[in-house]
Amino acid sequence: MAAGGGTKAGERPYDLVVFGASGFTGQFVVEEVARAAAAAGEGQLCGGPLRWAVAGRSREKLRAVLERGDDGGSERCGDTGRCGGLRGSWKRSRRTHPRSAVSAGLPSRWFLGEPVVEACVENGASCLDISGEPQFLEGMYLKYNERAAEKGVYVVGSCGFDSIPADMGVLYTRDKLKGTLTAVESFLSLKFGPEGLCVHDGTWKSAIYGLADEDNLRKLRKKIGYAPVPVVGAKLKRRGFVFYNREFKEYSTVFMASDSSVVKRTQRYLHTELQETPVQYGAYLNIGGLGSVIKLWFAGMLFLLLTKFSFGRKLLTKYPEFFSGGRFTKEGPTQKQMDGTSFTMTFFGEGYSEGQDPQKGKPNVKICTEVKGPEPGYVATPIAMVQAAVSLLEDAAFLPKRGGVYSPGAAFSKTKLIDRLNRRGVEFSVISKPEV
Repeated sequence: MAAGGGTKAGERPYDLVVFGASGFTGQFVVEEVARAAAAAGEGQLCGGPLRWAVAGRSREKLRAVLERGDDGGSERCGDTGRCGGLRGSWKRSRRTHPRSAVSAGLPSRWFLGEPVVEACVENGASCLDISGEPQFLEGMYLKYNERAAEKGVYVVGSCGFDSIPADMGVLYTRDKLKGTLTAVESFLSLKFGPEGLCVHDGTWKSAIYGLADEDNLRKLRKKIGYAPVPVVGAKLKRRGFVFYNREFKEYSTVFMASDSSVVKRTQRYLHTELQETPVQYGAYLNIGGLGSVIKLWFAGMLFLLLTKFSFGRKLLTKYPEFFSGGRFTKEGPTQKQMDGTSFTMTFFGEGYSEGQDPQKGKPNVKICTEVKGPEPGYVATPIAMVQAAVSLLEDAAFLPKRGGVYSPGAAFSKTKLIDRLNRRGVEFSVISKPEV
C-alpha cells in the first residue's frame, strides 16, 4: 500500500517500502516513517517529499496500520509470504519497485527475511533489516555480497536497537578521542517504570533458534573465511560471564545479543577497506544486585538446556511468558510499559594520545561516552531503522563506493546518521572528556 508523492516518467515512484508493516514491530516502523515523511514535507530532507509504501500479507491489517500512522491512500506492494510472489510483483510493475526497502519485524533469520533480500538485490533496490541474528546477517553476506556489489545496492542488517547504538556508539567514541582509540567496553542499562519491562515473543523465538544453531554459525564463518582483525594497542581483557561492576555498583554480565559480532564486522571492514585502526570491543549488560544474578543464572541455565532439544524449543516457543517470568509475551508491551522504559549504553574507551605509538607502551588516554534513548524494541528501533533509511537516501555520496552487504557502522560511518538520531531522541554525548 502506498502513501504520498507523484513521480516523473521513468522514475521509481517509491523511495521506501516497509515490508512486514502489519507485524508487531512493523506498525511502529510505519508510524516513524510517517513522521519522517512529514519532516520531508517541511523541507527537512533535501530530496523533497518522501514517497513511501507498505507491504504485507493482509490488506486489511495494512489499512489499519496506515490509519494508526495517520496516513491515507493505499496500494498493495508485494506478498512477503512467498519469494516467487514477491519477485513477481516487482518484475511485473514498476509501480512496486522502490529505491530502497526496510524489512520491519519479519522473522528474518528463519522464515521471510531472505526472500526480501533476494528480491531487493535482483531488482536493484537497497534493503535494510532490523534482524539481530548473526546467522542471518552473515549468511546474507556470504550469499548476496557480490551480487549486491554488481547491482550497486546496499544490504544493511542490524539497523534497530541491535546494533546501531553499539556500532555507531563505538565510532562516535573513536571520533571524540583526540588520538587513537584502541579498545571500548559498553554497558547497557535498562530503566522501566511500575508497569515493568515486556518484549514481544518474536525476539524470544529468535534467541531460541539462534542458540540452537550455534554450530552452523561456526561453519558459516569458516565458509566466509574472515581475515583476522589485528590487535592494536594493549589487548582488551575479557571479563567473567558475571562480575561486580564498580563503575555502576551492581553486577554485570556478557551481553549475548549481536552487538559484539556486528561491531567486529564493522571494524574489520574499516581496517581492511579504509586502513583505519581497528577497535577492540566488549559488550555487557548491567543486571542489578545479587538476587538478580541468581535469578538470571537459573533462568539462563534452564533456557540453554531446553534450546538443545526439539521438545524443549517447542515448550519455550509455546509458553514464552511462563519461561521468561513474564518478560516476553505474545501480546508484547503495553503503551504504558513502553512509555516507562528507556535505555542507556555507556562506552568506556581507552587509547593513545596524538603522537603516541599505539604499538608501544600502555594506553595513556581514556574517554567515556553515552547513547541514551527511549524504549529500545519498539520506539528506539523504528527511529534507528528509519533514520538509517533516510541516510541511505540522503547521504548517498558518503556511503561505501561499492555496493554490498554491510553492517551499520561500515555503511554509515561517513554519513550524518548520528546527527539524525540525535534529532529524533536517540542521543549521543560525551560524558567525560579524554583524560591522560
